[in-house]
Amino acid sequence: MDVFEALFTRRSIRKYSDEAVSDADVETMLKAAMLAPSAMNERPWAFVVVRDAEIRAALSEATPYVKMAAHAPVVIVVCGDLNEEKAKGHWEQDCSAAIENLLLAARGLNIGTVWCAVHPEPERVGNVRRILAIPEHVIPLGLICAGHPAQPFAEASRFMPERIHRERW
Repeated sequence: MDVFEALFTRRSIRKYSDEAVSDADVETMLKAAMLAPSAMNERPWAFVVVRDAEIRAALSEATPYVKMAAHAPVVIVVCGDLNEEKAKGHWEQDCSAAIENLLLAARGLNIGTVWCAVHPEPERVGNVRRILAIPEHVIPLGLICAGHPAQPFAEASRFMPERIHRERW
């Protein structure tokens, strides 16, 4: 699959087959995530890979709109480690870039994903931190549910030329 097919057919996938996601595929997704650009090359990301069914079930109740976590073969929680932050205030952008790389790598592997927000909602952050024993200097930004899709990938156009301004607003 070329990069444009991955970009144009990546969608939020919330239904998964029972097929496991291999350790090799998870590692490939994480390698891609860690290739993301970051301010001052700080790479403040940290990842929690969750396969345990009880923990995934707890995460599915930790925040709204994450029920599919209980049924996803793997959940990857992407966090920002404030101890690694050199460019103050950029960890969210850095970790978001890592998430997008992870999502595109997953699509290239024909694995479906959905990105669910945790930060900046204090209750969500607290719930995820408690379930995963995440230290205070690490902030869970989002969780990615991943699995082999039980719904199709489909291309959709979201191009909006009216949102493009040239030279000036």
